[in-house]
Amino acid sequence: MKEHRVGTWTELQEELFAEAWNESIGRFRSSFVFRGVPDASHGLSSSLNRDPGSFADHEKGLLRAFRKYARGHFAPACETVWDWLALAQHHGLPTRLLDWTFSPYVALHFVTEDPAFYGLDGAVWCVDYRETNRLLPDSLQAQLRIEGADVFTADMLAPEARELTAFDRLADHPFVLFFEPPSLDARIVNQFALFSVMNGPQLCLDTFLAKQERGVRRLIVPAALKQEVRDKLDQVNVTERVLMPGLDGLCRWLRRYYSPRPR
Repeated sequence: MKEHRVGTWTELQEELFAEAWNESIGRFRSSFVFRGVPDASHGLSSSLNRDPGSFADHEKGLLRAFRKYARGHFAPACETVWDWLALAQHHGLPTRLLDWTFSPYVALHFVTEDPAFYGLDGAVWCVDYRETNRLLPDSLQAQLRIEGADVFTADMLAPEARELTAFDRLADHPFVLFFEPPSLDARIVNQFALFSVMNGPQLCLDTFLAKQERGVRRLIVPAALKQEVRDKLDQVNVTERVLMPGLDGLCRWLRRYYSPRPR
């Protein structure tokens, strides 16, 4: 994994859009996905295993209870375990999923959304899914070829793994795949969102990515650059009001936008 500390807004743009040219189609179509964190010390552990002795041993029970009690609220849109996982993650249940985006600017939003972190360096993880796909089990690689796709959907995963136990048995080695959730609401759509998932509730993605020599880089956004990044994102309308449609997002945007600048 490569790590690079950027110094200016211009350099940040160059790094975020590096390797975006796709020679095979003659377009600037990046195969990278992005995840922004406000504190560079934050890793890529999922909410299921972020803290020692937390929820990893209770994954089955958590998901079973969620499916039982949430069914009356959202059952029609959930046909597979992957739909249920996406819905649970979306509403805050501890799962093995991690949120990512196809948009580098959405990732930067989450680096700079909270002024309480402006005194700390942030980071953007950039992962080329073409490279991580090389480590997928043969059956999953075949599914991508059949569909002519680069990332999965819930419908594509279901035939290979109807439940998480079957998914975990697909390979003896750790792997990660990225899948696009169903369009549960406008927030999923506007954030250009997708999830990563690994084949085990105890596995941590940063440990896995640290061993990858290709297709992974981590950009450090210095604390001194955060305010400039935030102001320019506001100018191009990458804000809570857009990414989290509704009154909650509107109020979060107004609260931040009109707050005094941190010293």
